[in-house]
Amino acid sequence: MSDLYAVADFCLIPMGTGESSVAEYIAECQRILEKSGLKYKRSGYGTNLEGPWGAVSQAIHDCHAAVHAQGAPRIATDIRIGTRVDREITPGTGNDAKVRRVEEILEKDAAA
Repeated sequence: MSDLYAVADFCLIPMGTGESSVAEYIAECQRILEKSGLKYKRSGYGTNLEGPWGAVSQAIHDCHAAVHAQGAPRIATDIRIGTRVDREITPGTGNDAKVRRVEEILEKDAAA
C-alpha cells in the first residue's frame, strides 16, 4: 500500500521561552513548511498541512527541531490528521475540497 494521503491541522506551542509572543518561533516553522513543498495554510491558531502521511509527519518533526534550535526548551503540539481511502484525493486539494463542500451547502441555504 502506498503512503496514505493526510490532511492535518496542527498547532505548535513553544513553552518555557519567557516571552508571551511566539511569532518568531512560528515564523521559523513556516519557513520549514515552505521548504517541505507540501501545501499548507496558516491561521491565527494553527496550520493546515496536507500531503503523504510520512512527509506531513516529517514536516511537523522538522518544525519541532527548528523551534528547539531557536531556544524553546519545550514544545506542545496538538495534531488532528484525517485520511480517507474511499475516494481519490488530488494532491493539494484535500482541505480546500472540505471547505468548498460546506460553502456549497450554505449557498443552497441562501438560495432557498
